[in-house]
Amino acid sequence: MNFALLPQTNGPARLFIYRESVYNATQLIQVAKRPKPETPDGKPIPNELIVRLKPGAKESIDALAKRLGAKVVGRLDGFNAYLLQFDDAAAAQAARSELENNTDVESVENNFSVAAPGQLQPLAMSSPSSPSFKLAPPGSSDKLIVALVDTPVQSTRAPWADYLVEAVSLAGEANPDPNQVTHGTAMMDTLWDALGKTLNDPASASLGFLSLDVYGNKSTTTMFDVARAIVEAVNKGARIVNLSLGGYGDSPLLDNVLAQARAQGVLLVAAAGNDGGTALTIPASKPEVLAVTSGKPDGTIAGYANHGDFVDLIAPGASVILYNHQAYLVTGTSTAAANASGAAAALSINNHQSPIEASAQIPKLRGFAPPKRP
Repeated sequence: MNFALLPQTNGPARLFIYRESVYNATQLIQVAKRPKPETPDGKPIPNELIVRLKPGAKESIDALAKRLGAKVVGRLDGFNAYLLQFDDAAAAQAARSELENNTDVESVENNFSVAAPGQLQPLAMSSPSSPSFKLAPPGSSDKLIVALVDTPVQSTRAPWADYLVEAVSLAGEANPDPNQVTHGTAMMDTLWDALGKTLNDPASASLGFLSLDVYGNKSTTTMFDVARAIVEAVNKGARIVNLSLGGYGDSPLLDNVLAQARAQGVLLVAAAGNDGGTALTIPASKPEVLAVTSGKPDGTIAGYANHGDFVDLIAPGASVILYNHQAYLVTGTSTAAANASGAAAALSINNHQSPIEASAQIPKLRGFAPPKRP
């Protein structure tokens, strides 16, 4: 075993222990904490309700909201689904009772928060080299569109910037700190790296990327906004949707969106969660989704990573990315999901298969494995 004690400008030195290179010191050892509950509770947003109207409802959603003293703050018109916001929890609860007895209403459900990923920590080490490859010219037709539902991406000087078809903000204008890499940027870099390692002929691969920001400047998003982003991605032609996020709390609306996206041949890839237990993370635990957890080099699941029957794939849970000439170590099932999405896109092009068909080939790649069932 080797070790390196690396100083940091704004914190204590960090100790890396590894066999071959510092890049392989990929499991973060945390100070011991109390064990987390096996099934974390999703916390509903107390003053919000998701309402679905029946086709041909006599009362419009705007009239209904006005009568109930609510605001319509989100719409999924294709699903007749709307997000209503009330003054407080009591008003929402009172409205729920009325909505559940309204013959125009198909369903009423809670909206749940989904926490934003934590900040990434820079490494005090020599910078890694960026993957050096180019895809087919950005103007190529018949692109395979890969969508990233995440925090904002920072495309300036990024190797994938020329292939970014569109960046859509569903949570208002975001102003990320240019000195701190965002989670979305790290996931895009990780996905790009997986592409470069797996494509047979990058120069002939026609790909485009779609960024859908569901966080903006906020520390959380919601199940409603995640569902809205998936609908937006599919409507814009995405064939692969990467969801390096997750939360707890059932959402029938999201279930419906996932089912329709899968029925249209879209590969949905999501992170299994970093609680280290068997809790069912949403959306990863849904049957339409390829649930990805983090693996160690020996093919076993990382200690921090969620596991269980809902997990479909073990993928590398660490990557080293470069942003503003600074190296960052990115770990977690978010990284594993991005690696799987990049591999699926590459295999789809290599083998002339649909992304769903190509995803079955991922476990054959080095560093990927199917989970072992009891």
